[in-house]
Amino acid sequence: MLDIFQKWYRRYLFEEESVLLLVLLTIAVVLLMTIGDILAPVVAALVLAFLMQGVAGQLERHGVPQWLGVSIAYVLFVGAFFGLTLGVFPLVWRQLASLAAEMPRMLEQGRQFLGVLPERYPELITGEQLNQVMGVAKTEIAQLGQALVSRSMGFIPGILSVLVYMILIPMLVFFFLKDREELLQWFGGFLPAERPLLRRIWGEMNEQFANYARGKVLEIIIVGTVSFAAFSWLGLRYAALLGLAVGLSVIIPYIGAALVTLPVVIVGFFQWGMTSEFYTLCAVYLTIQVLDGNVLVPLLFSEAVNLHPVAILMAVLFFGGIWGLWGVFFAIPLATLIKAVINAWPSPQIEAGKDVLQDPME
Repeated sequence: MLDIFQKWYRRYLFEEESVLLLVLLTIAVVLLMTIGDILAPVVAALVLAFLMQGVAGQLERHGVPQWLGVSIAYVLFVGAFFGLTLGVFPLVWRQLASLAAEMPRMLEQGRQFLGVLPERYPELITGEQLNQVMGVAKTEIAQLGQALVSRSMGFIPGILSVLVYMILIPMLVFFFLKDREELLQWFGGFLPAERPLLRRIWGEMNEQFANYARGKVLEIIIVGTVSFAAFSWLGLRYAALLGLAVGLSVIIPYIGAALVTLPVVIVGFFQWGMTSEFYTLCAVYLTIQVLDGNVLVPLLFSEAVNLHPVAILMAVLFFGGIWGLWGVFFAIPLATLIKAVINAWPSPQIEAGKDVLQDPME
């Protein structure tokens, strides 16, 4: 057993940089799994600063001075940040509470609609079975309403923390943008002077990470805004809540659209029934999904992620389990990062011919 471990060590951890990379990855995973909640504001600020750095970089490439580009990017971030936290999120929360309060009425309406099933198909379902199912559904909905009320009441003592985060995150984003070079030099001081492996992985992942993150944010904004506008134009209730849900559904590949379809169809059905308005809603929603998958995604993501669907779903489950919504959002680029690390990991065969390799960052 010891011989097997030694062979494995000599094959994959035969140089300093590979050991360092393994240690860094282990530390990152342990921190996210243990104190991820504490580091959430810092991680969120890092991600937001990374996104806004792309805006500042685009402005600099068009001749705008660096300080002005950073200032414009930060002003845009502050406007979007406080617009969401003070405008959109309170509206969505009110609509969510209103929907929870209306659920019992919708459930009774659904029971009346399904009441004809025992008469038409007595061999499949009986009236007693239907009543049992509806009773369980009423109990679950009542518990959901109580949970929403308790959460809203429990949120009051946490208002101070929310206010601190609303001040802390913009400040962190500002300093991450302003002192980007100094912070990178400080962090690089803890790494070896010669780090071709890290440079190779960074060179492979930096552009793909940036394109995916910024493209996904734009996709969320476009799909969510178009959905909200379409639902409002149709007169659908809870348009802001459903529009936000449709926008966020693009985060989860393959299954996000399927999951969000159910509440959209249910709300439309209980509002209009099997009428022309309901069919119009279904047609509009289907059009949004088709345009997103066949027009918007190819425009925003010029390079397809070369990952198998099973690998993508496994990445969503794993990173979402240890990092929540941020893990789901970055599941695909993190899975691509792991693939890049595996492909770039040094081996004795590669090291024997490394004189013919060239560092892409140099």
